[in-house]
Amino acid sequence: MPALARSSAIEAAAREFDGGRDYLAACTVGIPSRGTRRAVIADLEASAAGHPDLAAYGVAVERSRALFGRLVGVGADRVSIGSQTSVAAGLVAAALPVGAEVLVPEGEFSSVVLPFVHSGRDLTVRTAPLRELAGQVRANTALVAFSAVQSATGEVADAAAIAAAARASGALTLCDATQAVGWLPVDASPFDALICHAYKWLCAPRGVSFLAVSERLADRMSPIHAGWYAGDDPWSSCYGGGAELAPGARRFDVSPAWQAFVGAAPALELFAGLDPDELHAHATGLAAAFREGLGIAQPERASAIVTWDDADGCELARLTTAGITASGRSGRARVAFHLFNDADDVDLALAALGH
Repeated sequence: MPALARSSAIEAAAREFDGGRDYLAACTVGIPSRGTRRAVIADLEASAAGHPDLAAYGVAVERSRALFGRLVGVGADRVSIGSQTSVAAGLVAAALPVGAEVLVPEGEFSSVVLPFVHSGRDLTVRTAPLRELAGQVRANTALVAFSAVQSATGEVADAAAIAAAARASGALTLCDATQAVGWLPVDASPFDALICHAYKWLCAPRGVSFLAVSERLADRMSPIHAGWYAGDDPWSSCYGGGAELAPGARRFDVSPAWQAFVGAAPALELFAGLDPDELHAHATGLAAAFREGLGIAQPERASAIVTWDDADGCELARLTTAGITASGRSGRARVAFHLFNDADDVDLALAALGH
């Protein structure tokens, strides 16, 4: 196939990754950049020598918070940190009235759905096809919760239409951007809650997640997971129940996984320094070329994730046998194209599948 041009910035960023060739599974787990690897190893070496740097951990957390806010277009004061997106979704669930209706897409990732199913607040969780989600918002819908990009299929939601429909009915919105931030331009401001685990497309260590929350939702939420790190001054909030909680979204923080944030900060800085439109064009261009080679129709909204029927797992097995790291979900083979991939990865995957 003809070479797909990459910008000089994407080329330079791609050189920060050693293991990108044949790796088509960023939608499962990202791979660490050289900067992340250096930072984590340096921290482990210092800790092993008896010199853990607690102050540096706090710096890494705040740097990561600010960089994520920059990636999704909101201030750091709107961003809380955690380790799992389901915990953030649980905070939102706890803020809803008892018996309220939550609308979610059919086949949505369970971490977006289960916090509402098992909230203990008798919430009614109603499902609809993703393409019909905006039209399914009703007057009694309290919250619309959905992923910007579906994990199982790679389908990109019409997030603007969903946000507009929810706003018109007075419903809150929760958008899971875990499968989006890092290749799809994402703006958190239209949503009341945007959650993201950074270990996939942002190539951070697992254990780094974020919640960007609107003022109207934050006013309804209680910091039910508050611990010492939710305090205005965490190191003065270690004992007793009288600590003053932090202002803004920081009061929803949970205690950070320190080493994970040490590795996350350089990863987030790498992506925050790139043009999101260039990232999107690169990743979706490769995916479109792969779809064309495989004879798969192009989606309504371009996606970096490609899935196709593979009920018996034979297609995934062919990729694996050829040394290509891919994945399978819900009876479908799944590949993902990221900044460290190029046209050669498309050709290698197509050849492995006999195309």
